[in-house]
Amino acid sequence: VEYLKPTPYKNYAIVDAGMNDLMRPSLYQAYHATVEVIHTQPATDQLPVYDVVGPVCESGCWLGKDRVLNIIQGDVVALLSAGAYAMSMASNYNIRPRGAEILVNGYESQLIRPRETVIDMLASQRSLLIKPL
Repeated sequence: VEYLKPTPYKNYAIVDAGMNDLMRPSLYQAYHATVEVIHTQPATDQLPVYDVVGPVCESGCWLGKDRVLNIIQGDVVALLSAGAYAMSMASNYNIRPRGAEILVNGYESQLIRPRETVIDMLASQRSLLIKPL
C-alpha cells in the first residue's frame, strides 16, 4: 500500500500494481478478492471500504472496488486468483516494468519470473541515428 487517500465520497488504497499488471478488472470488471498479507493496523469493529487502485492515474487503473480492508500505508495486500492470464495480459504501458511472478502452492511459494527492471524493458530497443535533412 503506497498511499491511502480518503475523500468525502470514497476511500482509495493506492498500491504498487496497476492496470498494466492486471488488466482483467479494467477490461471486464473481473473480481479479485483482496486480502491483507502484512498489516500493522489493530483490528477494529468498523473497517473502512476502499477502492484498490494503481498509480497509473487513469480511470481504468483500478484493481478492486469496495473492498473492506484493515490497512495503513506500507502494509502489503494480495489480489487473489490472478491466475495465468495476469502475466500474459500484462504490458509495459506507461513505462512500467512488469511485476514478478510467484507460484503459490499451499504454504510454499517460488519465484518463477523475477520483477522486470527498466534495463530489462529497454534491452531490446535499438537506437536510430537520424540524419538532418
